Amino acid sequence: MKNIKLIAIAALVLVAGLSAFLIAKNVNNDKEQTAKKPLEEVTLALDWTPNTNHSGLYVAKNQGYYAEEGVELKLLPYSTSASSDALVSAGKADTGIGFTEGVVANAASDSQVTSIAAIITTNTSSIATRKSDNITSLDQLDGKIYGGYGMPYEEPVMKAAIKNDGGEGNFKNVTVSTAPLQALESGKVDFVWIFDGWEKIQAERSGFAIDTFPVIEHGIPDYYTPNIISSPDTISKKEDLLKRFMKATVRGYEFARNNPDEAARILIAEASEGTFDDEGLVYASQEYLSGKYQKPGKTWGIQEKSYWRNYPQFMLDNDAVLDVSGKPVDTVNFDALYTNKFIE
Repeated sequence: MKNIKLIAIAALVLVAGLSAFLIAKNVNNDKEQTAKKPLEEVTLALDWTPNTNHSGLYVAKNQGYYAEEGVELKLLPYSTSASSDALVSAGKADTGIGFTEGVVANAASDSQVTSIAAIITTNTSSIATRKSDNITSLDQLDGKIYGGYGMPYEEPVMKAAIKNDGGEGNFKNVTVSTAPLQALESGKVDFVWIFDGWEKIQAERSGFAIDTFPVIEHGIPDYYTPNIISSPDTISKKEDLLKRFMKATVRGYEFARNNPDEAARILIAEASEGTFDDEGLVYASQEYLSGKYQKPGKTWGIQEKSYWRNYPQFMLDNDAVLDVSGKPVDTVNFDALYTNKFIE
């Protein structure tokens, strides 16, 4: 009887070991089959030179997340000759880094794009002035010179913010040919619109003293910026590929969200040599942004409906959305501006 029990136990051990072997073999075979499959390319047009808005993309490439999803990400460098949303809408890039303003503006034209993820969960931009000018309230900007990018949505935002602080919203609007902070420091303009997560930190590190006024604290509805965008045509024709691309991208940004120092190191290592003159800026910026990628308890990239109602309506109310003939429009399809289908 004892021998029978021993034989039974030995048989069970043998079966368990054989099962484990077969499972491991199948897993390895699956991995080998996946590795043999050619990766499908996804192109992404950058909106600027590499920075911490892009960290999750570089992390996902570095950590092999895209490869695991059968995706090869090709980053298209920023170009002054064609914007990222123009490349995406024309089908020359599958995806890109865009902005809410561009998504809304394009909705009234023949070059529509759709936001498929919010990179940062809240707006982190500010109006900046020289500290030496002692601007303590935005109403003091009446009669001053604004240095901007030449986009139609800038003036309404500046006017609304100034009026919110009791001013008239009267100022001279000029398009600068240099970086806004350079124009401000040189004295060519009196106020500019900057990103706190990069340019504000850059000013602090360079010793250029500025005062900043976050736009969402001065009467401007909160909105996402930047975003990952795609075109309706690509969304329709490459749904599975975009799902796999976004699955890996979510992992990249979640990594950056929880590991700011390592994410900054990866960004520096993955970007072209010489991209960053001040590597300390990258680490400081990443530390600032990682906590703003998404609200606690929520998956990175998910977008809320109100963000695609309030600010777009503000743009419409202020004639900042123009049709192909250059005339203001008073309505767009808010629901077509964004989708969470590739994350949820």
